[in-house]
Amino acid sequence: MMLPWQIELVESQMIFDYDSYDFRRLLRRSFISLAAGIAAALICYVWVDRPVAYFVHDHGINQVRLFKWLTYPPPVTQAWSPLALALLMIRRAMGPLSRWELTLAAACVSLLVADQFRSSLGDVCGRYWPETWFDHNPSLIGNGSYGFHPFVAGDDLGSFPSGHAARILGIAAVWWLMMPRSRWICCAISLPMLLSLVAMNYHFVGDVIAGATVGGIVGAYAVACANSIRTSDERAV
Repeated sequence: MMLPWQIELVESQMIFDYDSYDFRRLLRRSFISLAAGIAAALICYVWVDRPVAYFVHDHGINQVRLFKWLTYPPPVTQAWSPLALALLMIRRAMGPLSRWELTLAAACVSLLVADQFRSSLGDVCGRYWPETWFDHNPSLIGNGSYGFHPFVAGDDLGSFPSGHAARILGIAAVWWLMMPRSRWICCAISLPMLLSLVAMNYHFVGDVIAGATVGGIVGAYAVACANSIRTSDERAV
């Protein structure tokens, strides 16, 4: 007969193995998603990005004010995320978080990590923007600049991947996975904001795809970590 502490040790080892398996599966899926995102971005770079950017510019689509308004929520949400996390940590001291509170916490963390990840990748990739909109930055429309300059940091070479798209999917992926009944809300909110990035010529189509890929992967890991926390809380009750 096993002693109580031995039983607890075996159960904890089983939980560890299960979590490790889940994260290995998540890693494989992340590599598949990353490969698909890179392939889509390459296709867009060769055949899609330039025609779409010229079309938006020539037809004045980026003059539609609604599209500009749709680009405002992601950075505003990011600015308030640290405060939301601080309040949630205070709430956690009073007891386990509810499902929606844990979802909100995971979404805030995912947004912040996804955007920082995007910032690092932006310096690595160094892509020109579709239009000149910041301190006479070189761009496709402005002076015909098109392409990548790897490892050249600066705001004038930060189009790829899209930070807005990374933020949007960083939140949407968490909500999609943890609140399945509200998936239609994710689509209704996320898709117009992603479209607005291209409609304003703030980003190429490939930038948005790459940013969404980064945000989605980060969001999936945030959900995995949140589920681990929830499982720990349930065992503690």
